[in-house]
Amino acid sequence: MSAPIVTLATSQDLPNLDIDEQNLPDALRDRGLEPRIAVWNDPSVNWDEAGTVVIRSVRDYAKYRQDFLAWTASLPRVLNSANTIAWNSDKHYLNALGKYGLPTIPTMWLEPEKNLSKQQIHSRFPAFGDFVVKPAVASGGRGTGRYSAVDAQQRGEAVEHAMYELSRGRTVMVQRYLEEIDSQGETSLVYFNGMPAYQVEKEPMLHPRFRNDREDGVVEEVVRASYATEETWRWGERIRRALHSHIKDTNGKDELLLFNRVDIVRGDENSSEEFYVVEISLIDASLYLSQNDDHLNMFADAIQMRVDW
Repeated sequence: MSAPIVTLATSQDLPNLDIDEQNLPDALRDRGLEPRIAVWNDPSVNWDEAGTVVIRSVRDYAKYRQDFLAWTASLPRVLNSANTIAWNSDKHYLNALGKYGLPTIPTMWLEPEKNLSKQQIHSRFPAFGDFVVKPAVASGGRGTGRYSAVDAQQRGEAVEHAMYELSRGRTVMVQRYLEEIDSQGETSLVYFNGMPAYQVEKEPMLHPRFRNDREDGVVEEVVRASYATEETWRWGERIRRALHSHIKDTNGKDELLLFNRVDIVRGDENSSEEFYVVEISLIDASLYLSQNDDHLNMFADAIQMRVDW
């Protein structure tokens, strides 16, 4: 009897997967599976023979979003599901989460069809503090910039940044930068097959005057694995319930997500919220597998469980 096939989907720029997950094929092989690695838009790949497709290092999916979504919809078996991937590929999903009572970072949405002038864009920026400009469809932080609201030059640069993204038909998000990120960083909670797995603390990346224009969207992160506190898992469970409520309400049934990374930042003492949801990553999220052997083994076990179904 041949071993079940698991194909790890990646991008052309990362033909051997991201460095964080390059030990994953060996871990799957140790579990009696046949791991393969394939570039998602490689025309030579026969995806009907790919077995279970696990989305991994597809860092270019935002650049070719429509083709990518059509490809996921064509796969016989993909994790996470094609419907969930389509929803999570556009950060308008934050609006959906807000409807379920989750505290998301307040966002001003600049839509390309509005044909906003530079002055109209300028007027939509915050009057004080720092703020972030980024496209609603992006992978790995590509196109993200941090600017000061009280610096005329930076406001001008932010306008040009927004105009650039809008001119390419991309919705632009304008969000106040939460100062708590500078002092505390972000927290990523990772779930496998619906169960809490581990927590990772990330140091702040968006330093003043930060702008990520890299096409691959790569931003170096300083992270450390840690044990999740009862408090953070309580927050994560609240987010997880809202996420699955949305999936069930939208698709008519719930979905067991192979992986789910939730990024949160703690609210400050003056905030009415204990935390804010920064992002929910269900497509190519870094799972920090190289931070700890347990992380790698937990993910490999999670994949094995789903392949055996």
